[in-house]
Amino acid sequence: MHTAAPSSAPSPDETALVAALRRGDDAAFETVVRTYGGRLLAVARRLLRDENDARDALQDALLSAFRGIDGFQEGARLSTWLHRIVVNAALMKLRARKRRPEEPIEGLLPEFLEDGHRMMAAGDDSPWTTPAEALLQRRETRAFVRDAIDRLPEGYRTVLLLRDIEDLNTEDTARLLEMTPNAVKVRLHRARQALRALLDPHLRTPRA
Repeated sequence: MHTAAPSSAPSPDETALVAALRRGDDAAFETVVRTYGGRLLAVARRLLRDENDARDALQDALLSAFRGIDGFQEGARLSTWLHRIVVNAALMKLRARKRRPEEPIEGLLPEFLEDGHRMMAAGDDSPWTTPAEALLQRRETRAFVRDAIDRLPEGYRTVLLLRDIEDLNTEDTARLLEMTPNAVKVRLHRARQALRALLDPHLRTPRA
């Protein structure tokens, strides 16, 4: 499910592409847009939930990447580098939007009894059989998983997307969101709890 490229060494084709970009080869720029543009646009869409903003963020990211190609480190993956740039561009768009009060998440969190066990409705004690992460890979369940993620308050939703979907680590997420690593961990935990509660009816196996 993760959209970030793997961290292994770049392929010879990628190395040649970076060299061409550094020479200012117009065909190389077109190759980058054609090869990576669709995946990068999908990342921006997930974070921004607005087609125009997503396309603007992608354009900003590509311009930033092309202008900063001399700073690209040898041995890194071009796809991973571009992914980080578009994530940053999308987050800058989010910050530029008119600030709205943070929505409470308590109404989406599961309820617990005094003994610490989760409160369940009658007949609702069957276990999950499929991880939520796997559901995003299935065509028949992808829509309601995305809808559930979209129901999370923006601050929690963004942390969840960066950590669980875009595969950023805690430190990078904290840096991008200007939060402490501990705050990221707390927010991610609560976002996962809320998402589980929202997905719970879809993930449980009907009782015999």
